Amino acid sequence: MELILKKDVENLGFADDLVSVKNGYGRNYLIPRGHAVLATPSARKVLAETLKQRQYKEKKIIESAKVEADKLNALSEFKITAKTGEGDKLFGSVTNGDLSEALAKEGVIIEKKFITVAGGNIKRTGQYDASIRFHREVVSNFTFDVVAEAK
Repeated sequence: MELILKKDVENLGFADDLVSVKNGYGRNYLIPRGHAVLATPSARKVLAETLKQRQYKEKKIIESAKVEADKLNALSEFKITAKTGEGDKLFGSVTNGDLSEALAKEGVIIEKKFITVAGGNIKRTGQYDASIRFHREVVSNFTFDVVAEAK
């Protein structure tokens, strides 16, 4: 079954992508939740026209995303402080939400859903990597340190 995505779907595609999925997944999940529509000939024509009109606007959006990515890359020695217990274990964990808040304080505003921390939640101090998606074509890898809070 071919569908046109209306929203970004994790591990499937981005909005306005033409994707091929199994019938049950399309009929029972994507279409009822409003994530996709059937790729009929008329819907394909509308999609082509929409993409043509959006192409000019997309260039400006990509440029602004690259500027944000450059701001992120300019941050060197980025550290997040967290309370620690015995040894290097953290009380709680550091998540992509915490990273989003810390970056916002430095002037780089990014939603937490666009941040992927390697290995999921962070439970120990040390150096970690994150992948940050500013746009579907602008993805930046970012290294940061989790350090113990001064007692």
